Amino acid sequence: MSDRKIAIIGASRGLGLGLAKEFASRGWKVLATERSAGEDLHKLADEHDAIEVATVDVTDPSTFGNVCGQLADGSLEAVIVNAGITGAKHQSSVEATPDEVAHVMMTNAYGPIHLGKKLLPKVRDGGTIAFMSSLMGSIADSSGGYELYRTSKAAQNMLAKGVAEQDAGPRDIEVLSLHPGWVQTDMGGPNAKLTVEESVTGMADVVEAAGHGGYRFVDYSGKELPF
Repeated sequence: MSDRKIAIIGASRGLGLGLAKEFASRGWKVLATERSAGEDLHKLADEHDAIEVATVDVTDPSTFGNVCGQLADGSLEAVIVNAGITGAKHQSSVEATPDEVAHVMMTNAYGPIHLGKKLLPKVRDGGTIAFMSSLMGSIADSSGGYELYRTSKAAQNMLAKGVAEQDAGPRDIEVLSLHPGWVQTDMGGPNAKLTVEESVTGMADVVEAAGHGGYRFVDYSGKELPF
């Protein structure tokens, strides 16, 4: 087994669960987190000795120690922060309440970046930290609509770029904003073009090839996306 270790935040289902399975199958040790107990993740951990499970909520910093406390400084090759929600069903900036805005921004932007910064000391020099983003967070590409979700992902991209410039750069840790593609998950729906397996295989390839410092906004194939 490889001595490479990755933390995958938000691995109880969908893309996070798929990523945990993919990296374990490639010989990585995986610390996979869930917000609440998920049967599928624990079943996967039972099948793979390489997978450990911890409980963390990106919107609750009091839980961060459950993952950070298990890791020695420099012990991780990579981190993927996958937590995220669509937000209020109406997705309208006109209808949005303060609580709805706060919830989607904390879950999709500020919470993931906060935990990412806490995990940075655990990543080795020249490692990688990836934040699960979306092409819908691209300002250049935007066609409007899904205003709460788009804004939260654009904010996450901005914060991730700041992590690269201020926190990760001095240690040559590469920061990725990673678009998984349109995937057949609960969020993506059944009509999406990609299976979970296709998306996570591509994203794992991107993460394995990263670790050269700097910041990139890329999709599951490694294609650069407009900021």
